[in-house]
Amino acid sequence: MSNLQFQNDLDRLTEVLPDKVRRYISYEKMEDVIEIVLDIGRTPEIRHSGGRIEYLGSEFVTEEDINYITSRIQEFTSDNRSGIPGTLHRISAIRNRQGKIIGLTCRIGRVVTGTIACIKDICMMNKSILFLGRPGVGKTTKLREISRLVADELGKRVVIVDTSNEIAGDGDTPHPAIGHARRMQVTQPEFQKDIMIEAVENHTPEVIVVDEIGTEAEAQAARTIAERGVMLIATAHGNSLENLIKNPTLSDLVGGIQSVTLGDDEAKRRASQKTVLEREKQPTFDVVIEILDRNTLAVYKNTAEAVDYILRGWPIRPEIRKVDKTYDAEPQQVEKHEPAISDIPGEINKLEQKIQPEHNTDSLKFSFSRQKYVEEVKGFKKIYLYAVSRTIVEKVIERLNLNAEITRNLDDADIVIAHKNFIKGGAKVLSVANDYRLQIFYVKTNSMAQIQKVLKEALQITEASETLCGYYDDAERALDEAKAAINKILAGAEHVELTPQNQHIRKLQHELVEQHNLESKSVGEGSNRHLKIVGGKDFHN
Repeated sequence: MSNLQFQNDLDRLTEVLPDKVRRYISYEKMEDVIEIVLDIGRTPEIRHSGGRIEYLGSEFVTEEDINYITSRIQEFTSDNRSGIPGTLHRISAIRNRQGKIIGLTCRIGRVVTGTIACIKDICMMNKSILFLGRPGVGKTTKLREISRLVADELGKRVVIVDTSNEIAGDGDTPHPAIGHARRMQVTQPEFQKDIMIEAVENHTPEVIVVDEIGTEAEAQAARTIAERGVMLIATAHGNSLENLIKNPTLSDLVGGIQSVTLGDDEAKRRASQKTVLEREKQPTFDVVIEILDRNTLAVYKNTAEAVDYILRGWPIRPEIRKVDKTYDAEPQQVEKHEPAISDIPGEINKLEQKIQPEHNTDSLKFSFSRQKYVEEVKGFKKIYLYAVSRTIVEKVIERLNLNAEITRNLDDADIVIAHKNFIKGGAKVLSVANDYRLQIFYVKTNSMAQIQKVLKEALQITEASETLCGYYDDAERALDEAKAAINKILAGAEHVELTPQNQHIRKLQHELVEQHNLESKSVGEGSNRHLKIVGGKDFHN
């Protein structure tokens, strides 16, 4: 909206305000104002976008002031909202128990352009989009601009179901901010679902825009529209996708959830409880966008995948987009392939590379060190464990910077590591692994040294350079020495000193000692620094 247009719209608002308020209103002062609040017996106030509240003069609002305003605007509808024809301003009433108006909130409506430049590529993909965010964060503003974009630039038939006349303004003529999109007004909020269906049946739209889907009936109407092949752009109550999933009224928008009881084998394969939550059907909306603030959006491009990941407790990170940036094309995808074992590089620098997500200051919610996106890295392996200590495997992967991670789903696994003593009990799981043509490696014990040895074999680390192999072999020997020393302490020895090791190997030894509920400390200086494993009494002497 041009400055002149906003000033003209502001003049239309000041015309209905009493003089005690009007004298304080100016174009310069109102640039960042969200609303004007008038309550009987209180000083008028204006609320700025940053949260600042400014009180206007010292005179209290009277009943005459409220009547002055209500006599100059259209009657309030059942949701206590009214507006000023030809503008985007909204005036909402507060009533007492007898129905008398005792307060007014004048919401300043303005058209802000450029807020969807960062998601323009998504809007042009012909996919249904759902916006989430707290009140006042700009959901309706984005709907208005998307309506104009799709109607004018893409030439599509757009119908706006405008329940509170907030998208296209009050009056019979829609505000020019929506371009060539058409607008259907809703007489009562509870009729919104009916108008949504009527729009599809009577006006052959290609796109329907709806603000504030808030009831189960409206969610069902949205599904009906989407199933008829109409692109749907809407907002819904809720701050985040995770909250929406937990909302029984609106969860159908993202596929709904149902409780499923798994069989014993399936529960074991997933390493989960027997009763789990799963997505019930395909989501109504293909894309979900969380509006974090006026300048930051979190985009889930595949709603079905995002919901599945959240329900299973897997890490999923949305794509963060900034309003002041443009994203004209899809990010280039890394070509996926199933790497052969021989693809694992043997060079030291690649084996020592620690798989971390791209450092991104815009990352949101999850700061996992191993994102799902890391599976696309060449040579990366997913490991499924059966009766093997997950904690120890994670420590070995982390300490030795291995190019691998643990998966709870056998379908996603590249290799399987199982405990030799539990082969019989896990026959079905191992049989499925054989059907999937997965390599299976066995550990004899759940010890750090044994698990490290098998991981080295599974990832073919022995093909690396002599230096790195020497490090792994030294670590194994040092852990074997620590295990022997632990056995001596448990047999009654007061303390045992180990041979000198570097800091990294000493740390592994300390952890091994802790697992046996014993204590250790590093003694000596420089190249002679080594571990001393002690009994409880000797440790404090």
